[in-house]
Amino acid sequence: MDLDTVLMGRAFVDGELTYAEIGISEGRIVAVAKDLRGGERRVDMGSSRIILPGFMDPHVHFRDPGMPSKEDFSTGSLAAVHAGVTCVLDMPNTKPPAADVTTVMEKKSRIRGRSHVDYGVFAAVTPGVNARLLAPLVPGFKLFMGSTTGNILLNDDSELVPAVTDVLSTGKRMSVHAEDDSMMGREMETCTRDHLRNRPAAAEWNAIRRLADNFAGRDINICHITTSEGLDLARAAGFTTEVTLHHMMFDVDRCPGQAFKVNPPIRDIGCRDRLFSRFASGDITMFGSDHAPHTVEEKAQEFDAAPGGMPGVETTMPIVMDLVRRDVVPLSLAVRMGTQAPSDAFGVRKGRIAVGYDADFAVFDMRGSSRIDARSLHSRCGHSPFEGMQAVFPDTVIIRGEVQVHGREFCGERSGVDICG
Repeated sequence: MDLDTVLMGRAFVDGELTYAEIGISEGRIVAVAKDLRGGERRVDMGSSRIILPGFMDPHVHFRDPGMPSKEDFSTGSLAAVHAGVTCVLDMPNTKPPAADVTTVMEKKSRIRGRSHVDYGVFAAVTPGVNARLLAPLVPGFKLFMGSTTGNILLNDDSELVPAVTDVLSTGKRMSVHAEDDSMMGREMETCTRDHLRNRPAAAEWNAIRRLADNFAGRDINICHITTSEGLDLARAAGFTTEVTLHHMMFDVDRCPGQAFKVNPPIRDIGCRDRLFSRFASGDITMFGSDHAPHTVEEKAQEFDAAPGGMPGVETTMPIVMDLVRRDVVPLSLAVRMGTQAPSDAFGVRKGRIAVGYDADFAVFDMRGSSRIDARSLHSRCGHSPFEGMQAVFPDTVIIRGEVQVHGREFCGERSGVDICG
């Protein structure tokens, strides 16, 4: 067997950490064994590091095209790779929204050659969407039942049901911002508790119920789930679920300011703790950062005028790895939610150290915990709500067999490719 590289060390293979030698050829894993012969390069990661599959973030907003002052694909993907994220799925609410073949192809053209990680771009679900033509171009579709950044709201069942039916007929999964817009208030806000009052938990529950009434058992992913009750509804309907760290770590009483304004909102401490407990119990399918950067100046406006959203692609998985380091959650849960589950849900050949999968790896020294400093992060927005929290960043990141980060420093090139061509 001709091998370009053999990567050696403690690796997460078949659900456990074990010594493995991983044979790589032309960007793919071609052999996994205790002892492999050959290899032009033999790289020993040593006994102090662990080799994990590269992470996937199935929910980012890199603001490209249309809002480059907040983020573009180059800066957003650079932030991603420093977290060990080797593939991202970008949401369609850019300017213009990626809602038809023309806008999706224009977005792809703009991104090509500028990403540090592999990527896919979602298409928006809109009335009369031509899902059949869009499906080969995208890993999934995004439905916005609640208003947020961008103007692609679709919450009327007379238009929603036929559009979603067309999307699901393609076999592609549909991610949903599940907040029933008709149940939202429009009163002036001065803090996150006011924002919560305008976007109650009942709006999440009703949106999921409506989807369940029409599409139970179908390929639907509920994004940024915020409540244990919403989780129960989604699970009962057979939907996959996605959770953010900010909904599990922040609450309206301790985090009242604009930095924590996000859609859907952070909630009270009891709701937050119940959601974290469900996460730690393994009840949620996958992580998604919902990386939604805005400039420092935008977030510094009066609360009511400040945009909702916060960055997280560079901090989500490193914080999770610190939870693993402190034995709060098992490594197997972090790997399942951060690599395997999103890759499986969206049909991407990543997320496992197994023959036939892309040779994407995030290598961690679990002794290397540090505090998050926004000045050291790579997002253009320049701020983080997770400032000061403990995190374990990867020492080495490899994408399709090529080292992109070593010693926590970028050493590769913008070689990310579109997973849908």
